[in-house]
Amino acid sequence: MTDQKTKLLFLCSRNRWRSPAAEALFKNHPLYSARSAGTENGARIKVTACHLGWADRIFCMERKHADRLREKFPEELSGKPVVILRIPDDYPSPHDPALIARLRAALAAHLPDA
Repeated sequence: MTDQKTKLLFLCSRNRWRSPAAEALFKNHPLYSARSAGTENGARIKVTACHLGWADRIFCMERKHADRLREKFPEELSGKPVVILRIPDDYPSPHDPALIARLRAALAAHLPDA
């Protein structure tokens, strides 16, 4: 058995609320390491090929984020699972209880140990 954690990358548009909230859910998690980034030019942290190379699994908040990744980084995505969580940009902060609940519910099917 390996002690290496599964690396999760969460993506939204500007890396301000949704993806940082998802990343925070896995802080100090025994099985997962998480990072977050955004797909837009104005993102707090903009996704790079290095992010994709690091990640074992990639979670996009909306289909448009996955489409942008496939367009810009087709080689880096090869063989990597990309999951679209379908979480719209409708939340006022990364600490919004409704956002946290929605993230947990959306991730439960993909990360049963979360």
